[in-house]
Amino acid sequence: MGKKTKASEGLFVEGKDKPLEIKKPIYKSLFFQIILAIVIGITIGAVWPDAGSALKPLGDGFIKLIKMVIAPLIFLVIVTGISHVGDAKAVGRVGTKALVYFLSASVFALLFGLLVGNIVKPGAGLNIDPSTLDPNAIAKKTAGGEAPSGAAGFILDIIPDSVVGAFANNTLLQVLFFAIFVGVAVVAIGQERCKPVLDVFDSFLDIVFKIMGWIMRVAPLGALGAMAYIIGQYGLKTLGTYAVLIASCYGAAAIFIVLLFFIAWLFARVPLGQFIKYARPEFALALGTASTEAVMPQVMAKLEKSGNPRSVTGLVVPLGYSFNLDGAALYLSISLLFLAQAFGVNLTFSQQLAAMGVLMLTSKGMAGVPGSSFLALSATATALGIFPVAGVALLLGADRIMDSMRVSVNLLGNCVATFVVSNWEKVLDHDQMRATFASKDVDLVEIDAEEDKVPVAAQPAVA
Repeated sequence: MGKKTKASEGLFVEGKDKPLEIKKPIYKSLFFQIILAIVIGITIGAVWPDAGSALKPLGDGFIKLIKMVIAPLIFLVIVTGISHVGDAKAVGRVGTKALVYFLSASVFALLFGLLVGNIVKPGAGLNIDPSTLDPNAIAKKTAGGEAPSGAAGFILDIIPDSVVGAFANNTLLQVLFFAIFVGVAVVAIGQERCKPVLDVFDSFLDIVFKIMGWIMRVAPLGALGAMAYIIGQYGLKTLGTYAVLIASCYGAAAIFIVLLFFIAWLFARVPLGQFIKYARPEFALALGTASTEAVMPQVMAKLEKSGNPRSVTGLVVPLGYSFNLDGAALYLSISLLFLAQAFGVNLTFSQQLAAMGVLMLTSKGMAGVPGSSFLALSATATALGIFPVAGVALLLGADRIMDSMRVSVNLLGNCVATFVVSNWEKVLDHDQMRATFASKDVDLVEIDAEEDKVPVAAQPAVA
């Protein structure tokens, strides 16, 4: 028998190409730990509501740890990706294709949500009196925030007043905007002349990935705290109060996810089920924390390992975070009809289309804004006068229950967008994708340059 040597993938036998599989104990699996944490969190929240509510700092702390590294991560991924590709025109082409896909997906999600709302009629028969609702409840939920003031205001908001401020406030679109400028400038000046700076950026990126690996060790605690708080604060009885609305949203999300499977296969030949299996710890964590931010760095790393070049992944995923909120679009259109029906307002087809247009404008670029869905619905109610703005408070009890639906569809939609745009650019490495999906290693606890980060040199360049 040949001599065995240890490698990062497992044990190899000299003279053999195939590694011997080593089965990891289930308790060491990040996916298992997160699922167990979610179950424990639900139990604590249901049995001991006060204790569950008190665990909120665990979830909030984990999200803050992730936010701490997201802005520098996006900046470094974009700059190094563009500079190593060396083609500034490709950046504009990838961005344009991504926006075309996002716009198409968002319009379809809104229309599909309207279809579901008209068929199911989740708010019919409620006959709510708007005078019984607290007009200040929405202001508290949204922390005094405002919806973007038209298309011009939204575009101007992408340009940072200060680069330091963009990083300090975690305004990802502004960070992305500046990173593209830096990457294109590197290409214009030349890689050789900028090599010292690029070497620093590459080393700093390794450091950020190492920090992410450490943060992921406490992911189960974050999921436990977030889930315990949601159940403890709002209670399982909320499921009964808003049963039809919740069922409508989750049913629409399930159908939409099935459609994403077809889109992934039709436009990119990607077996989406295998990708979900490969990235299941990230999807479980997103559901547990009700946040796509919590897994953005890890999902970007796994998309790279699945055959998408860094230049595409680094551009599409952050853009999708603001422009491709398919789950939020479904929720907003169904909730709009729910509110109109609850107040006895019969919207015509033209009114529904007008409302969809307002929702399309008000919902873009609002990721990370407190109570963004309430802001979008309030802006729509104000613009069209279809129901009292105070009526949006009716959704306060159900909004957190919808987080899992919104997060799962948003996250999966952005992953599909990355595959589609990569394949559209003819840079999706299907051989690497198949090899990655066949791998038994699905956890992403240690993210570092040697084991988990895809080397730039190994990635296909954008033509």
